[in-house]
Amino acid sequence: MASEQQSYQWGEGVFTLLSWFKQDRVKQARVLVAGAGALGNEVIKDLALFGVGEIFVVDFDRIEISNLTRSVLFRENDAFSHRFKAEVAAERAMEINPQIKVTPIVGNLFSEVGLGLYRSVDVIIGCLDSRLARYQLNRMALRAGKTWIDGSIENLTGVVKMFTPGVNCYECGLSREEFNIIMLRTGCADVVRSQSSQGRVATTPISASIVGAIQAQEAMKVIHQDCYPADQRPFKTLEGRMFRYEGLTNATNMYRMSSWKRNCPAHEFWQPILEAPSMSAHMTVAQALNELKSVTGAEAVEINLMNNKFIESIISDRPEKEFRVMVPESRLDDTISADPQMRKLSYLTLFHKNFHENIDEYFPYQDLTLRQVGIPPFDVLRVATNRGERFVELSADRHLFFRS
Repeated sequence: MASEQQSYQWGEGVFTLLSWFKQDRVKQARVLVAGAGALGNEVIKDLALFGVGEIFVVDFDRIEISNLTRSVLFRENDAFSHRFKAEVAAERAMEINPQIKVTPIVGNLFSEVGLGLYRSVDVIIGCLDSRLARYQLNRMALRAGKTWIDGSIENLTGVVKMFTPGVNCYECGLSREEFNIIMLRTGCADVVRSQSSQGRVATTPISASIVGAIQAQEAMKVIHQDCYPADQRPFKTLEGRMFRYEGLTNATNMYRMSSWKRNCPAHEFWQPILEAPSMSAHMTVAQALNELKSVTGAEAVEINLMNNKFIESIISDRPEKEFRVMVPESRLDDTISADPQMRKLSYLTLFHKNFHENIDEYFPYQDLTLRQVGIPPFDVLRVATNRGERFVELSADRHLFFRS
């Protein structure tokens, strides 16, 4: 039995019958899936069936009973055990196809997934349920120069959009009202608890299956794009278009969708990247600052914590009291929930934050690691120096994610 398991190649004699399918390319492909709910389950399942070599699943949420009606990879015991969606989805995908590697990342896609990982994948698939999460994913994808494929479902309706640098930008397509809602939720009013429940939306396993399948299919096309000259590709992607399925009337439609505005703040392609094999998120701040001087050749360096400010303390307005927290902003909700005094405060309470948005030689907590102040492994640091701005990758963390 062991020799039989080792001898077969996944998809051999099946996908190889497709004229455009390149099995070796798919085995070498890397895909990041943001969100492991109903859509994420379908996308991950399809990518596993296709034999995509490496899949990364990002989600901070736990499984609930209500997820079971639309999530093919989850089981009743997972909900009773309150297991993390990302971990269970990764485990079940590798049961479907033992020849692939699926890595779960339990965390926020914006503040707890390093840009080095976004840079290293072929395509990103968004299976998200909020405008804020899409806004954040769009920013990360543009910084990395990567295409991302967005899916959304409600009732019997589903939509798939593709966002490619230079063609489409999610932020450019937002209405003023949508943009204002996002800005309100990104902390302008000093209200913490940013990951509070969004409420449930009526969906079905059918709409999730259809939209997830289209997303996975588009991802396969993106993976194969470099196998053919641009004018000889045997397929057409959704670039510049939107796919919409309406289950109530069994109608499918394609719409033109191209929005790329000048001076949009999201259009940040971080380049060139200085890869630093000597640098890791597990270094102390003092070590990192010293190493950055060597890597950049600068005399003065400052790390910008643009994604995840370091919160030293918070001050409540009712009652007026200061709480020392010493955590990245992304972990503030959990910190408040775990503290008996802070947990008693009303959700209407405003918290004013004492925070650090930049790290330099005057940062008072030099012995903390980069990880402790909110910089994830394999991230790309945005560094201000006396020689100009630099982008430095924490390349020593690469081994945490990739086989080679």
